[in-house]
Parts: sequence; C-alpha cells; structure tokens
Amino acid sequence: MNVIEVKGLTKRFGTRTVVDNVDLTVATGEIVGFLGPNGSGKTTTIRLICGLLTPDAGEGTVLGLDVRRDSAAIKRQVGYMTQKFSFYEDLTIEENLTFVARLYELKPVHDAVARTLDGLGLTSRKDQLAGTLSGGWKQRLALAACIMHQPKLLLLDEPTAGVDPKARREFWDEIHRLAGDGLTVLVSTHYMDEAERCHRIGYIAYGRMLATGTVEDVVRGSGLVTYIVHGALKPEQMRALSVADGVEQIAPFGASLHVVGTDRSKLEAALAPLKGDAGIGVEPGETSLEDVFIKFMTGAQERAA
Repeated sequence: MNVIEVKGLTKRFGTRTVVDNVDLTVATGEIVGFLGPNGSGKTTTIRLICGLLTPDAGEGTVLGLDVRRDSAAIKRQVGYMTQKFSFYEDLTIEENLTFVARLYELKPVHDAVARTLDGLGLTSRKDQLAGTLSGGWKQRLALAACIMHQPKLLLLDEPTAGVDPKARREFWDEIHRLAGDGLTVLVSTHYMDEAERCHRIGYIAYGRMLATGTVEDVVRGSGLVTYIVHGALKPEQMRALSVADGVEQIAPFGASLHVVGTDRSKLEAALAPLKGDAGIGVEPGETSLEDVFIKFMTGAQERAA
C-alpha cells in the first residue's frame, strides 16, 4: 500500500510556479529522501502533502485521504518536523511535550508525555529549558513532539541541518528504528550520506522532479562516467583539463581528482595526455551521488536561465 500517492501536484505563488507537476509515491514503512537545492520546492511539496497548503492543480491521497478534501484529517495522522526549531524555548522539555499532548487531545496527558520522554531518551533532561539545549537535543525534542501522537507518516524538513555528525547518526538510527516499526518517512536533506541511508530518493529542482529511485538507480540512470587522477597536477595541466572537451566536472578529493563526464571516449581523450606523466595515475572510478546531483543542478539552472 502507498501511504503517499500524488500526481501532477502544482503550486503557484502569484506568477511563480514553485511546485510544477510533481508525482510522488511512498510505500508503507519506506524511508524516502527528498533532495534538491535551496528554493527547489521541497518544503512547499511537503506542506502540500501534509495539508498545510492546497494544490492549484494535481490530485492524490495521503494515508488514503484526499489531499484536497481531507486536509484536516491528514494533519491529525501526520508528524511534521519543520526546518526551524519551533517549540517554546522558555519552557522545559516536559512542558513543551505537555502542550503538544493537549493540542492532540491525548489522554491521560501525563502518560503520553512520560512514554514519549522515555522512548526518546529525554527523561533525564525533562526539566531542562528547551532554549538551553544543544542542536542535537533540540532535534530530539522536536522529533519526540512529532511522534507522540503516534502518526502513521513522518515528514522531516532538513531535520539535521546544523547538527554534529554523532547526533546526526543517532537521529538516523532512530528514524530507521521507527520505520522498522511500520512508520513511513519522507525526509528532505542536503547531506549525501543521509540520502544513501534512504530506501529510495527523489531529486527536485525548480519545482520539477528530475529523478526517483534507489541511489543505485539514480546514479546508473545519470549516464555519468568518472575517472580518478592520482598525483599532483601542474597548474597548466589543471587548466587544460578543466576546459577539455568532454570534461563536465572536476572535484578534488584529498590528493586525488575526480573527473566526470557523460561521453567516455571524450573523457578518455582529455585524460590521455596525463597518462604519459610518470608522477600521475589515471584509473576508472565510481560515480558518486554528489556528482549526479551537481549534474542535475547545473542542468536545471541552465534550463531555468
């Protein structure tokens, strides 16, 4: 069963089309990553899905409910974690969760709050003011508030922005635990390592969905070819390589250089002069998800221009 199944979602603000004919499906228990540059329409799409905005065109269902007619019912069954921390910083963790429990009319309130505190490891900090929490603990409080009413769908809008790597890993471990219990998750992110932890991903730019599938599907479907150059290139070699026919991306990775293009023969011809240099090695490499997204972003910018 698909928890999210929408087709042709479109949203305009004045003359600007922010979401343009987007199709998206998410199955029960899936973690789907939603990627794209700033201003690409990710947040607006999430708000259309959870009933905060009404589409100008398109149709579909969320949890079996119509996105147009049943927005109020959708909101009660969805947990939505916004980009910005949106809880009261002058209240304690427990007081914030009590407030949320009353909004959702959970009864008894005390039991719902205690269960949520325990489930997210917040009990020892329940009397700490939210404003004094680190980024990782604020994130955990926000997640607790989103799942305390036991939603069937969790929407996360760049939830780990500004959070340290350890807290990010712990957060994703928790997301996978929740998905293992049957919760469905749609999460927007800028981090490639987080995208690779999703079951499937979708890439959106300038309001249009450019690719969907597993990470392997998206990388394979990009048509990109990657070579790795080892050794220190002279400045003139770098300049010649950067403007060579067939070279679309050059990215340093430590002491190596990733050279990316879509035409293998042109790429090999551009790299051929380097193979005669005793201090330089050239070998085939694996195309990364970041390479693919840079290609998507560049292409979308050119079309928009």
